[in-house]
Amino acid sequence: MPQATVHLLRHGEVHNPDGVLYGRLPEFHLSELGQEMARMLAEHFSRRAAGGARITYLAASPLDRAQETARPTSDALKLQIHTDERIIEAENYFEGMKVTKAELRRPKHWPRLVNPLRPSWGEPYKNQASRVMEAVQDARLRAIELAAGDFGTDGPEAIMVSHQLPIWATRLSAEGKPLWHDPRKRECTLTSITSLVFDDAGTLLRVQYSEPAASLLPGASSTPGA
Repeated sequence: MPQATVHLLRHGEVHNPDGVLYGRLPEFHLSELGQEMARMLAEHFSRRAAGGARITYLAASPLDRAQETARPTSDALKLQIHTDERIIEAENYFEGMKVTKAELRRPKHWPRLVNPLRPSWGEPYKNQASRVMEAVQDARLRAIELAAGDFGTDGPEAIMVSHQLPIWATRLSAEGKPLWHDPRKRECTLTSITSLVFDDAGTLLRVQYSEPAASLLPGASSTPGA
C-alpha cells in the first residue's frame, strides 16, 4: 500500500456573539468570515488536486461548524462528506457558559478545576487523542482503498474536519509530548491543517502544519475549547 496523508482541518470562525463556550451544542454555525475561510480552504485543496494530489476521502465531525467547513471542499472535489462521531469536539463541563475569571471563582465550579492535567473539567486528553487517531487510521485506509488503480506519484490523502482541542491532543500524542498544556499556546488556528503522514505500514512518519487561510485570521474571534 502507498504512503498516505490524513489532514486534520480545524473548522472556520463561528458566529458566537455572546462568547459562550459552545462545545457540542447544536446551532452554532459559521460566521460570514468562517464561510469565507471554508471557501479559501476549498480553493487550497482544489489547487493541490489540480497539481496531482490524490485527495480521495473527506470526513467531518457531526457538529454544524465542521459540516459547513467541509461543504465547499466537498463541492469542489466532488467528494461525499462522511460524518465521523470520533472527531467531535471534546466534552466540557463549562459548555454553554461564558467562561470568565469571575465565573471560575464561583465555589460550585472548584471541584472541576482541581486537575488540569486530566483535565477535570472535561473529557480526558488521552481519550480524545485515542478516538481521533483511531478515526485517522480508518480514514488513511479508506483513502488508500478509494485511490486503488490511480497510479499517481503522490500517496492518497484524506481530509477530516474537526475541532481545536481534539486535533491538538492528537498532535501532542503523535509527537510523544505531554498532553497537558496551556490552551493559549495551541498551534491550531481556525482552518489550519495538521497533516499526519504515514508510511506503507501505517506508522506515523511526520506531522506537518499549515495555515492556508492565514490572511483571514486577523480580527477573527475564537472561543477556546476544553
